[in-house]
Amino acid sequence: MTTAPDQQLAIRTVRRFYDLVDSGDVHGLAALFAPDGAYRRPGYDLMVGPEGLRGFYGRDRTIRAGRHALTTLLTDGHTVGVFGEFQGELHDGTPVHLRFADSFTVCPDGLFSSRDTYFFAPLV
Repeated sequence: MTTAPDQQLAIRTVRRFYDLVDSGDVHGLAALFAPDGAYRRPGYDLMVGPEGLRGFYGRDRTIRAGRHALTTLLTDGHTVGVFGEFQGELHDGTPVHLRFADSFTVCPDGLFSSRDTYFFAPLV
């Protein structure tokens, strides 16, 4: 049986992740993912490990800059659920404001084994 990470450590790591994203620290945020950690985001291929995260945040992400405001964090130790809002701008200068939800699975060593992102936006 796998031991759960400390719940407060898991929450601190998730909060740190968003701080690193908002500050543009691609290498720092990628280092929070296990070598086989998976990131699933609507509209993108599966990203795996730190290299996959560096590719997304360093090259593929359509957002130039912005800030995450986390409104709710829930955890059972292994999983951290996040609800929040993002406000920023795309590379072409278009403003973006949206609500999102994320689910992180945290390894006992504190690294992320997975992240799934959900957006509150119409698709059909």
